[in-house]
Amino acid sequence: MNQTLPKYKSIIFTLFIISSLLQAQSHQFSRKLSSKSLGFKKEKLTHIHFYFHDIISGDHPTVVRVAEAPTSNTSSTFFGITAVIDDLLTAGPEPTSKVVGRAQGIYAFDGLNDARLLMALNYVFTEGKYNGSTLSILGSNALFSPVREMPIVGGSGLFRFARGYALAKTYSRNASTGDAIVEYNVYVLHY
Repeated sequence: MNQTLPKYKSIIFTLFIISSLLQAQSHQFSRKLSSKSLGFKKEKLTHIHFYFHDIISGDHPTVVRVAEAPTSNTSSTFFGITAVIDDLLTAGPEPTSKVVGRAQGIYAFDGLNDARLLMALNYVFTEGKYNGSTLSILGSNALFSPVREMPIVGGSGLFRFARGYALAKTYSRNASTGDAIVEYNVYVLHY
């Protein structure tokens, strides 16, 4: 009987090791996947054109200041002002043109010596085949440059795994109210 006990111990130990390995494999932290396993088709480049309506004034602003530094209002660049936005995206520059989505997120004046915004926002599309899809921007916007380029860092829906860039050009700006209409040309690679 003493001889059979060591045999059982080694069998039990072997089964324990195999069980532990199998359990560890079922709880993997990461694994490699093929793009086909996620249903991806060929990558394509899409151009999207729209107008962004940034309304600061009036009874229904789409920009709300949520934070500022003690010196923000005396700064020539508004350094430190942070705002939350929910701006209309339209097919044409007129506020009454067809709504294609919304720009939702945060921007902060982050230039100490020049008027720059740190933009962290999503374009949430509500029209056509992109309805329900989003594109995410995270980058710097030099407000008074004729054309500003910002990176597209991701997306959702039809824009999963998106990457690209957005070109912003001020279409009109009201100096007294701060309201602006910005034309966007977005170039995005996605599946």
